[in-house]
Amino acid sequence: MEIKCMVVDDEPLAIKVLEKYIMKVPDLQLVSTFDDPISAGHFLQNSSIDLLFLDIQMPEVTGIDFIKNTIIEPKIILTTAYREYALEGYELDIIDYLLKPISFIRFYKSINKYKALKAATQPISRTLLEMDNTLDHIFVNSNKRMIRIEFNNILFIDSIKDYIRIHTANDIIITKDKISAFVLRLPSSFLRVHRSYIINTKKIAALSSKDVVLLGGMEIPIGASYKEIIKLIKN
Repeated sequence: MEIKCMVVDDEPLAIKVLEKYIMKVPDLQLVSTFDDPISAGHFLQNSSIDLLFLDIQMPEVTGIDFIKNTIIEPKIILTTAYREYALEGYELDIIDYLLKPISFIRFYKSINKYKALKAATQPISRTLLEMDNTLDHIFVNSNKRMIRIEFNNILFIDSIKDYIRIHTANDIIITKDKISAFVLRLPSSFLRVHRSYIINTKKIAALSSKDVVLLGGMEIPIGASYKEIIKLIKN
């Protein structure tokens, strides 16, 4: 599924960062960039875009005003250096809110949110948008009990059919869930590196040239479509 993207930001450096990130993800195609929302609005009237990266703080017309006063077809990921705009952004049916400077891992997680929501064809959940930097734990249903797991204690997660296993330093918790859905409940320090594996990037012990990540004494394989992601972690 090719995702056509557009970037609107008045900072050239911010545009270059997003251009670089978009080029690293095979499914993404950068259609155009604009340094002012007015020109972007005219472009959108005659062009088909799937995903719009929109800066909030711009002269003359802010990103928030742009959303409120423009009929926009693409889904939106807001980008800004100002955290205080987050709540207002959530009320405008956006996919995600990226705080500058934007890391590639955080950017990639936003893309995964878009893909999951697109596939599910369901309304955007505010729970997904608020997950980053708000909670330090998660509750999962295992053996008819709701178990609290601290994010910092998780090493990696793997999947077996309709179940996932959450590996911590001292335990393995099994719960019924899809790995594609579960990754959306995790903060941005968690990264999917294989169709069956999610890792906690804070727990990486070593990165191997043999397409594996050493983590918690385990070698986690890196899927072919995720190799570019690991290259950026190395850098």
